[in-house]
Amino acid sequence: MANDETRWITDVKALKVFTHPLRIKLYRALHTARKATASQLAEQVDEAVSLVSYHLRKLAEHGFIVEAPGESSDGRERWWQPSSERGFSVRSSDFAGQPEGAAVMSEMNRQVLATRYERYSRYLDQHGAWPQAWEDVAFSSEYMVRLTSEEMRQLADEMAALARRWQDRGRAADEAGDAEGREHVALHLYGFPFRD
Repeated sequence: MANDETRWITDVKALKVFTHPLRIKLYRALHTARKATASQLAEQVDEAVSLVSYHLRKLAEHGFIVEAPGESSDGRERWWQPSSERGFSVRSSDFAGQPEGAAVMSEMNRQVLATRYERYSRYLDQHGAWPQAWEDVAFSSEYMVRLTSEEMRQLADEMAALARRWQDRGRAADEAGDAEGREHVALHLYGFPFRD
């Protein structure tokens, strides 16, 4: 992949890319595959190759994905890869004072949440098909903690570092050819203030 840095989205036009649910699905599918063609991704998301190609070009236009060098054997089909191994992040403070930015960020978060819900619902519908070992370790947890905003930032940083460590461990195992028993695992974490 191109680099190992988290990409921070600070431009409203780039943020708008992720208000489309198909683009979110394609980005996730490509991140999981690490490299793929539009045809391969079209099969995964059950959409026409021409539509997938269009949305891949939109992702590339804003730098979220790049062409994978040296992958095409005949030069006819483009191979794509994420531009960052760590993905992207958004801070609401980067859109402070920009009504359009705040609205786009809200819509993007809603679309991301909807696709996460869809994936988790699919797992719940199919969980009986997974081996017992996977059933025994799947989890869903909610913790109620009382924090300051600074403590919450520290908690988010610690959780991100922990998730990155496990992400790196899985990639290193894959690169070493240790893929037996290894599956893709979605880990969704949310942290937000609330008042009852």
